[in-house]
Amino acid sequence: MIKFNRQYDLFNNNNLNYSGKDLLQDTYIDKTTIKEWQEKIINHQSPIFKSGYKDVNQSSLFESSSEALNESFNPIELTPLPLSFWRWPKAIHEGPAVYFVMDRIIDSDENIILYIGETIFAEKRWKGDHDCKNYLSSYSDCLQKANMSTKLNIRFWLDVPIKTTERRKLERKLIQTWLPPFNKETREIWATPFTSQIN
Repeated sequence: MIKFNRQYDLFNNNNLNYSGKDLLQDTYIDKTTIKEWQEKIINHQSPIFKSGYKDVNQSSLFESSSEALNESFNPIELTPLPLSFWRWPKAIHEGPAVYFVMDRIIDSDENIILYIGETIFAEKRWKGDHDCKNYLSSYSDCLQKANMSTKLNIRFWLDVPIKTTERRKLERKLIQTWLPPFNKETREIWATPFTSQIN
């Protein structure tokens, strides 16, 4: 119940009477609140998109010094795939990857990174259960109820370390830089409403 109370305080909907049952069955977050939430993320992430992510230390993150890595990295340059890509008969990406779940905000024509993850098997990670899938479903539902569009996609970065410990270090650095709201490390920063409803 503490999470529901915190959500109530964050959005200052003093006329609403929250109960756990109501929140899970029919959650409505108004368009203004969603736009303000998105705008905060855009304000943080947009300069990083524009300048590119430059804080990748090849010598400490990558096993082989012979591997070439661009001076800067921008997830926008990765190929966007629909979230249902894993249902396709042939795998598009295979092997180790860091992946970015993103949305394109129609009104502002900006992209936001909602989640960053890593996997040893790019072709399998999204098939099973995943907390982020629940958050994305809640996010999509809330946007639909508020009559807002969403252009969700997932992008895979395959030029990453093969060793899991090194790949996780890279994932952590990316999360600390971009602060994606659906990662558990950053939810409190953005007071992400779409995650607290389903926890």
